[in-house]
Amino acid sequence: MKLLYTVSSLGLATTALGRTMTVYNGCPFTIWPAMFTDLNAGSAVPSYSTGWEAAAYTAVSFTVPDNWTAGRIWGRRDCDFSSNPGPNSCIDGGCNGGLECDPHTGTGVPPASLAEFTLGASDGLDYYDVSLVDGYNLPVAITSSAGCHIADCPVDLGPNCPDALKGPFDSSGFPVGCKSACEANLDGNPGDSANCCSGSHNTAATCPSSGVAYYTYFKDNCPNSYCYAYDESSGTALWTCPVSSQSDYTVTFCPPPS
Repeated sequence: MKLLYTVSSLGLATTALGRTMTVYNGCPFTIWPAMFTDLNAGSAVPSYSTGWEAAAYTAVSFTVPDNWTAGRIWGRRDCDFSSNPGPNSCIDGGCNGGLECDPHTGTGVPPASLAEFTLGASDGLDYYDVSLVDGYNLPVAITSSAGCHIADCPVDLGPNCPDALKGPFDSSGFPVGCKSACEANLDGNPGDSANCCSGSHNTAATCPSSGVAYYTYFKDNCPNSYCYAYDESSGTALWTCPVSSQSDYTVTFCPPPS
């Protein structure tokens, strides 16, 4: 594992300089993890690359700020940055910038399973979730050193994905993604869509999960994940850990089945 820097004993006397984030590739194939911070929400960014190659069963560890806000980590599949260093360099999850995602626009191309974090919120909590709002491309789990609740989608949703959402496909024809109903544009009007919670459906009251096509496919298979824009009402989408615990976090791609 590669550790960029650690908290010094002097730092511990006042406040921790950050938390250790470990990203582990538990998949039996190479993936290309990526990381993005929404700079409209916060300016604190991890001191680590925004994209890297991860061979099977390898991990990296680095420090993220105590107040990392609107951060996300995801995995990319089947990438080749040599001839097309941009969002289409990977079969899914690619980003502007190529291997290293652009810090301003490199959010990743759906479908992509996201590990999302807001640490050190003003209410004394860390917030984290595994989001399938942008669809699915890899099983993923978030665990904490403090023993807080696991957020995860440990199931490969590609093979049994509904036909209307299935894809993209690798060179062998295997589905390496499962789009959201919004991304698949099932209702033909993304600007005013029950599937996208947009337009006249842009509130929790006007966008219930019952109106989102195939919501139950994602939620039944991955109940501890965030499956559509207002999934907090399910009670099993957004998870918290006390800031006082100063928890470190591990993002695992292809975790063992729960």
